[in-house]
Amino acid sequence: MTYCRGIRGATTVECNSREEMLAATTELLQLIIERNNLCAEDVASAIFSVTDDLNAVFPALAARQLGWTSVALLNTCEIPVPGSLSKCIRILLHVNTAKSAEEIQHVYLREAVQLRPDLGAEF
Repeated sequence: MTYCRGIRGATTVECNSREEMLAATTELLQLIIERNNLCAEDVASAIFSVTDDLNAVFPALAARQLGWTSVALLNTCEIPVPGSLSKCIRILLHVNTAKSAEEIQHVYLREAVQLRPDLGAEF
């Protein structure tokens, strides 16, 4: 049986630049794809959010550059909560999969590991 599951991921960048944001988003997407054995056809939609200090590029462009031309993508801004993690890019993928919720591999990189230390990457 196939279910729609959510896969979360987040990463941070050092500066608000188009190149760095796209590179970090691409790295995060590729790790989510690899760890969950996904292809573009499995992805129903994706929400990309950024903190209010990032505006150099829409992070969803990284997905388009990976060939996700038929996937519904949305960019949005995080609520600027005082003291929250800065320069952060978050992703929520909605995927069609036979995996159970426990089998889903969420990916948190760089400073974003502190958001979910129980799920952080090994590097």
